[in-house]
Amino acid sequence: MSESAARTPGPRPGEDTRTAVTVLVALAANLVIALAKAVGGVFTGSPALLSEAAHSVADSLNEVFLLASLKRSKRAPDAQHPFGYGKERYFWALLAAVGIFVMGGCFSFFQGAEALQSSGSEDHTGYLVGLAVLVVALVAEGSSLVRALIQVRGNARKAGHGMLAEVRAGQDPTLRTVLAEDSTACLGVVFALLGMWLHMLTGDGVYEAVASFLIGALLVYVAYRLAKESRGRLIGEAIDPAQRREIRRFLDEQPEIDTVTTLLTMRLGTESTLIAARIDLVAGLDSEEVEEVLMRVKAKMTEVWPHADQIFLDVTDASAQDRARARRDLRTLDEAVAAKGDTDAGAEGRSS
Repeated sequence: MSESAARTPGPRPGEDTRTAVTVLVALAANLVIALAKAVGGVFTGSPALLSEAAHSVADSLNEVFLLASLKRSKRAPDAQHPFGYGKERYFWALLAAVGIFVMGGCFSFFQGAEALQSSGSEDHTGYLVGLAVLVVALVAEGSSLVRALIQVRGNARKAGHGMLAEVRAGQDPTLRTVLAEDSTACLGVVFALLGMWLHMLTGDGVYEAVASFLIGALLVYVAYRLAKESRGRLIGEAIDPAQRREIRRFLDEQPEIDTVTTLLTMRLGTESTLIAARIDLVAGLDSEEVEEVLMRVKAKMTEVWPHADQIFLDVTDASAQDRARARRDLRTLDEAVAAKGDTDAGAEGRSS
């Protein structure tokens, strides 16, 4: 077994508790902010402020979805769902993405269109109220974002890579969704502030309309990215190429295994992984020895990769074509690991 395999991270005890606290902090912030923005938007008639109120309402509903996902994904396997409920996380994250798109993005576009058709303007008091509400919202959203970033940084340190690589890995869809919501919320508030400030300076409401359109476009993009990730994992997504290579090498290093003809993996949740491999054993093993080898290999894999809780090893006779395909698959896997390493290194360099 290689040294890097031994360092491969498994599930982190207490991680769900920290994520739940992060979600609750975001929920409390969004509820207060949504109320303040809604009252300020009605008082001032600001389309940008009303767009931000819809954004915060959508985020609040999404936090409820994410809290539900944390609880429901922990249910034990049963006859109807023998692999457990780990994919509940991806389902509720998908619902959160839909909420961001419909309640946030679409409403923001509607408010922008309304602002272009309206000729009304706010008085000086209305501007000050709206700007004050947005400044308070920015502070609250920023506090929630800092909490999420602290957790991401802690996860990155435990995994032995940078924060950007941790965000790109996206092992926990709940934390990733909260981080995306808080980041876009802060940027959306900045757009709204600029729109209201320019409206106050020039008296032209088109600036707030543009701010609403920008907020809508930002939310639609974030919703698309989150939905795309959730869709991939709901359909069935393999684990990280580096971990797949480590598992492949571990199997190849076992003296009783002659060839690994096929290796298939799939995420079943944040702490659950399915591994299925077709292996050709060396000649001369009787049935009892084969059973002992399979039990030992499975036990060692579970020890090294604790998240690999569903392991299936299928003993088969490898043909010449199987061996050739196995070599091609290994080369492809090496190339994928190298490409991902170059991408992560470049991204980390640009962020430093």
